[in-house]
Amino acid sequence: MCGWPCGWTASAQIKPIPFGDMEKWLVRRVDESGIIGGKTKYIYDLAEGDTLTGNTPFVPDLSVSPWGNSSVMAVVKGITKASTTVFPEYHGKGLAARMETRIERVKVMGIINISVLATGTMFLGQIVEPVRDTKDPMAKLLMGVEFTDRPKSLIYDYNFQQGQNGGQRIRVPGFGRTEEIEGINCGEVCLILQQRWEDAEGNVYAKRVATAWPRYSESTKGWINGNEIPIHYGDISGTDYYKPYMALQDGGKDGYYCRNSKGKVVPIREVGWASPDAVPTHIILRLSSGHGGAYVGCPGAMLHIDNIKLRY
Repeated sequence: MCGWPCGWTASAQIKPIPFGDMEKWLVRRVDESGIIGGKTKYIYDLAEGDTLTGNTPFVPDLSVSPWGNSSVMAVVKGITKASTTVFPEYHGKGLAARMETRIERVKVMGIINISVLATGTMFLGQIVEPVRDTKDPMAKLLMGVEFTDRPKSLIYDYNFQQGQNGGQRIRVPGFGRTEEIEGINCGEVCLILQQRWEDAEGNVYAKRVATAWPRYSESTKGWINGNEIPIHYGDISGTDYYKPYMALQDGGKDGYYCRNSKGKVVPIREVGWASPDAVPTHIILRLSSGHGGAYVGCPGAMLHIDNIKLRY
């Protein structure tokens, strides 16, 4: 498996990312457990195919569509629940993606009482499903696909709308009380190119080849089309562009994860910056309606994205 749609090349100056036009969506029907109301919910994935029924976990074929997202089917203590935070919606004559931050609640007296803040996120990679607990949430998102090109910039249309209370962030971790988090919520677009390798024990390491990582703290006045972000190669830590949140990811609780050659989910430990002329092995592209790690965000925040492309 190539990890990026097979036959995809960067021969043109501007090349769309596969399924980045947001026009094709696969629909999943999830019937929630009767003990929590038995409602029918729908989950949407950037992929092709007929509607999936029967509470079928979705395992994307990365050779066709490289996209995963934060909408999931969870089965916790035998109770099935759907959480949908990514939706198709109209943009001009076609479709776009809407990522929305929501609070999901599951309460059954004497069995379970969970409230979780879920940030709407799309990413290149796949999710581990069904979700069975709230532990190690980032380890359920397998980030990145194989990629060996060196694009100059990332292009996309976007529309960001801040959430409740002027964007005040909160943390709702599943169990325990809700707490306010310092700082205003930001929509986020993160592109990272990496050189990855695996040691004999199955640990995965990487050097950072390139970075493009804007954040948006203010609501836009509608869509901003053709927004273009340069991709910076090599060590950017001493540049004016660099911000602390762009630091190397060491695989901590809010770091990135992948599945190693043994089939085990492991952290991706970035151990340094690659040279400016290095060739990557993988691309991470993550789009989110909030920032700050798992269970942190602002309810109601929305990031709309369409027409994602790379310029060469």
